[in-house]
Amino acid sequence: MRKISTIFTLAVVWLLLSGSCIRPGNSKAKAEFDVYAGIEFEMPRVQEPVIPANEVNIKDFGAVSGGQVLNSEAFAAAIDAVTQKGGGKVVIPAGIWLTGPIILKSNLELYTDPGALVIFSTDKDLYPIIETSFEGLDTWRCISPIYGKNLENIAFTGHGVWDGSGEAWRFVKRPKLTDNQWKKLVASGGVVNERGNEWYPSEQFRIAHETANMNVPTGLTTKEEYEAIRDFLRPVMVSIQNSKKVLFDGPTFQNSPAWCIHPLMVEDLTVRNITVRNPWFSQNGDGIDIESCKNVVLYNSRFDVGDDAICIKSGKDEDGRRRGVPAENIIIRNNIVYHGHGGVTVGSEMSGGVRNMHVSNCTFMGTDVGLRFKSTRGRGGVVENIFISDVRMTNIPTQAISFDLYYGGKSVSEMLADGGQDIAKEEPVTVETPQFKNILIRDITLKGAQQAVFLQGLPEMNLENVEIRDMLLEADNGITVIDADGVRISNVKLITKNATALEFYNAKNVQVSGFMSHSKAPETITVNGTKSENIILVSTDPQVLEKCTTIGSEVHSGAVKF
Repeated sequence: MRKISTIFTLAVVWLLLSGSCIRPGNSKAKAEFDVYAGIEFEMPRVQEPVIPANEVNIKDFGAVSGGQVLNSEAFAAAIDAVTQKGGGKVVIPAGIWLTGPIILKSNLELYTDPGALVIFSTDKDLYPIIETSFEGLDTWRCISPIYGKNLENIAFTGHGVWDGSGEAWRFVKRPKLTDNQWKKLVASGGVVNERGNEWYPSEQFRIAHETANMNVPTGLTTKEEYEAIRDFLRPVMVSIQNSKKVLFDGPTFQNSPAWCIHPLMVEDLTVRNITVRNPWFSQNGDGIDIESCKNVVLYNSRFDVGDDAICIKSGKDEDGRRRGVPAENIIIRNNIVYHGHGGVTVGSEMSGGVRNMHVSNCTFMGTDVGLRFKSTRGRGGVVENIFISDVRMTNIPTQAISFDLYYGGKSVSEMLADGGQDIAKEEPVTVETPQFKNILIRDITLKGAQQAVFLQGLPEMNLENVEIRDMLLEADNGITVIDADGVRISNVKLITKNATALEFYNAKNVQVSGFMSHSKAPETITVNGTKSENIILVSTDPQVLEKCTTIGSEVHSGAVKF
């Protein structure tokens, strides 16, 4: 009996000690697959937040459900109550909870019960403007509905919904709505531009929008000048800056004014089991923008949004280079994207660099682009050590895999509608020249796209060391390589509608092996441009070798060499 009593006493002591802190979602994490298995680079395990075992309910602080009463003070009081105890969990029960901005504090878990819906007020007077970063630039914006800076140990858990009331903030493009939707929107108020193709929440918004550069006003220097156009300064929905150990696990985040979730300079970021939803017509309605963050895992999540779904960024142009903080050590696995401009995107704001990124076992259905890498002259920065595998894509309206260093602020479909872009002449290499190198993309299955693969570097800074292998690609058009050095294509089966399977412009040191192409039209391989050199094709499909349109080619030993 004494032995049993001793064991029982020790067990009770252990439970009391271990219960002093909790790790949100930790039991789920242990039960799931090893998110770190097979990573190609040295990756530390991401530290999750540790939250003290204190708990309060917003109803205990006067919160009223129903969506009619503003509960800002109740949220703030609940957060203050656990903060005074060293931190803890704030429970949001089932109901509709209307509130203004929520200001986060360290050692805080916001838990939404099933059936909990938090709706942020459309009263813009509740959102003062603050100094922040948006679109990769240092600027002023209205404070985010959920905002925190210089924090540690933050968690969003549970099964509820966070709604940003984005319809009160966003402008809308006419072609993205049906006639009935457009008529209803115009009848609700707001302003339509002279061309009749865009709707704005207000005249102030219209004026600011027509003079801004990528949603960031130019030429303004004082807070008072920004105050004069505050209606235009729509915020991201969740902004967490310069913080450590942040977790998103379980809830739905939707209907954001601009980007939905924006971790900026966060170290140790865990995102799992969340759903992110925005209307497909929502301008800048990104899913999650992971900017200048270090040690990140994002897995088992769902995105259906109006712009890029999963975005990796590191600041824009001079502001991003001055910050100089790369996005690095990132794992993205087991995610589904139902709609978006890009499934997984790097850039275009990548001036601080992106390195060590793994993407695997993801599915993109109907995204404008599947895997999207974008930048332009003026950015600078280096994107390197990118590893992508086991991605499935269906019904991609433009390019399934796209590297575009002439990004102009439009979606790919908008650029194609405008007739595309001309290949530019070589310019001097400076600190403003972006560079993409050391990229492996393998085991891709594509069922339907306008183009399978589009690789376009710069004449003065080629895409470098890109390997594409082990793919089954069905698309209208095949593979285009422009201004690239060291491209390797192997074991790719391509099914196309149009004639040209492979085309190279100003490419060098290219090796193609095990390439098979089938199409309704006679497929060809085309090499153009005076700088194309050292392109070697070794194919298991003899018909491919017979249908090469080249400059100065010679056939020998079952291969074509340029």
